Amino acid sequence: MARTFKAIEPQLSNSPLIDWGQAVHPLLKLSLEKQGKRVVPLDVILTKDKRILIISGPNAGGKSVCLKTVGLLQYMVQCGLSVPMGDTSRVGVFQNLMIDIGDEQSIENDLSTYSSHLLNMKMMMKNANDKTLILIDEFGTGTEPQIGGAIAESVLTQFCKKGTFGVVTTHYQNLKHFADNHKGVANGAMLYDRKEMRALFMLSIGQPGSSFAIEIARKIGLPEEVIQDASRIVGEDYIQSDKYLQDIVRDKRYWENKRATIHKQEKDLQAVIERYEKDIEEIGKTRKDVLKRAKEQAEELLRESNKRIETTIREIKEAQAEKERTKRIREELSEFRTSVEQVDASANDEFIAKKIEQIKRRKERHEKHIKEKAEKQKKAAEQIREAVSKKSTPTDVIMPGNSVKMKGLTTVGRVESLDSNGMAMVVFGGIRSKIDVKRLELATPTEKEQTKQYSISKETRQAIDDRKNNFHQDLDVRGERGDEALNAVMHFIDDAILVGMPRVRILHGKGNGILRQLIRQYLATVPNVTAFKDEHVQFGGAGITVVDL
Repeated sequence: MARTFKAIEPQLSNSPLIDWGQAVHPLLKLSLEKQGKRVVPLDVILTKDKRILIISGPNAGGKSVCLKTVGLLQYMVQCGLSVPMGDTSRVGVFQNLMIDIGDEQSIENDLSTYSSHLLNMKMMMKNANDKTLILIDEFGTGTEPQIGGAIAESVLTQFCKKGTFGVVTTHYQNLKHFADNHKGVANGAMLYDRKEMRALFMLSIGQPGSSFAIEIARKIGLPEEVIQDASRIVGEDYIQSDKYLQDIVRDKRYWENKRATIHKQEKDLQAVIERYEKDIEEIGKTRKDVLKRAKEQAEELLRESNKRIETTIREIKEAQAEKERTKRIREELSEFRTSVEQVDASANDEFIAKKIEQIKRRKERHEKHIKEKAEKQKKAAEQIREAVSKKSTPTDVIMPGNSVKMKGLTTVGRVESLDSNGMAMVVFGGIRSKIDVKRLELATPTEKEQTKQYSISKETRQAIDDRKNNFHQDLDVRGERGDEALNAVMHFIDDAILVGMPRVRILHGKGNGILRQLIRQYLATVPNVTAFKDEHVQFGGAGITVVDL
C-alpha cells in the first residue's frame, strides 16, 4: 500500500500536532491518476498557537476534500500506516477524533439535518479536550443562516476554551471574522482563479476565502436579470465586501512574496556587511603592518643616511670646505630623524602619507647625489683611460724581452714569453705574473732607468711570494661602514692585480644596496678591472660582486 500511494513514515510526536507538507488524499490520488490528472497537494498546520483552522471558499472548491484528507491521514497515522505526504512533515497523536460530515437526518428517529448536526455538537462539546481533533463540514448549516451562524460561533467558542484542535469548513461571514478576535484560531481559503473561473484546489492559510457565488452563478449561465436581482437583494455592501476580501487576499499574497524577497535581500545584505567588516578589519591590520614596515625602512634609511652624511662631512673637512655647509648637512640630518620618529601607527592616514612622501623625496635626493658622484667618478675614470691610451700608439708591439708596465701603474717589468692566447708572462722584480697583453704597455726610457735604480731585496721578494701564496679570492665586507669597506676593497684589488689573479669575489650583502653601489663605483675607476657583475643567484646573487681582472 505504501508503494502504491508513495507513502512515507513521517516524524512522530507524542503530543497533538499537524505539520504536513505536500499531503494528498490517497484514494483521490488513485482516482485522478486513472483519469490522467494530478492531485493538488495540501499544506496543513495545526499547533498549540493555531489549533483551529476555519476554511472558507467556493462550492466545489475542495473544502470537504481538505477536511476528509486531514481525517483520513490522521487516522492512518494512528493505525500505524504510512501516509502520502512530504518527508519533512511531522505528525502527532490525538486521543479523540470527532467528525461531523454529511447529512445525518433520520426518518426513523424523526431528526432533521440541523437536529442531527446539533446532536453531534452536543456530543463533541461534552467529550472534547485538549487532545481532541474535531472535523466539521459546513458548520452551522441546515437552519436559518443568522441563527445558525450565531449558534456555530458559540459552539466554536466552547471548543476554544477547551483547547481543542479542529478543522471547520463554512460559508458564514461571522465565522470568517471569528478568527480575528480569538487567539488560537486561523482562517484558511481554498483558492479560486477569478480570471479563468475555476477552482485551484489549493489551501492558503492566513486569510478567509470568498464563496464567489455571483461569479459561479454567472458562469453556470443563470439569466443576468436573476443575478442582478440577487445582487440587489443581498445588497451592494455585501457584494463589495466580498470583492474587497478578494482584493485583500490578492494584496496579502503579493506583500507576503515581497516580504520574502526583502527578507532574502536583507540576509544577502547582512552577509555582504559581515564580509566588508571582516575586510575592513583585515585592512586595518594590514595598515598597521605597512606602517610598521615603513617605519623600519625609514629607520634603516636613517642609519644609512647617518653613515653617508658622516662620510660626506669627513670629505668636506679633508677638502677644508666651509663650516656652513657642514652645519647645513647636520641640520638636514636632524630634521630627517625627527620626521621618522613622528611616524607612528596611531597617526592619521593623511599625516602618515605626508611623512612617507617626505621620506621618499629625501631618499630620491640622496640617490640623486650618489648618482651624480658616480657620474663624476666615471668621467674621471674615462679621462684616465684616455690619458693611458694616448701614451700608447698602434705601432707599439709587445715582444719577449720588452720592458713593460701595467696600464695605470708605474711598476716596470720584463716580458719573458708570449702564448697563442694573447697572454704574457711578465717578471716584476723577480715575481712572474701571467697577464693579458691588452693590459700592458711599453715602458718609456725614463721609467726603465728609474726601475734600474731600485733593486728588490730578498726579504721583499719573500714577502711578496708569501702574499701571493696566502691570497684568498673572496673578500667579506658585510656589516662594515662605507669608507672602511671601500678601503679594504682598494687593498684587495691591488693585491689581486699584484699576484695576477684573473677573478675575485667581494661579499657585501644585499641590504639597501648602498655598499654594493659604492664598491662598484670604485671598480669602474680601476683600469685593470675588465668587468664586474652579480654572482649567480644560486651562489649569492646580488649580495656578491664578481670582479674580472
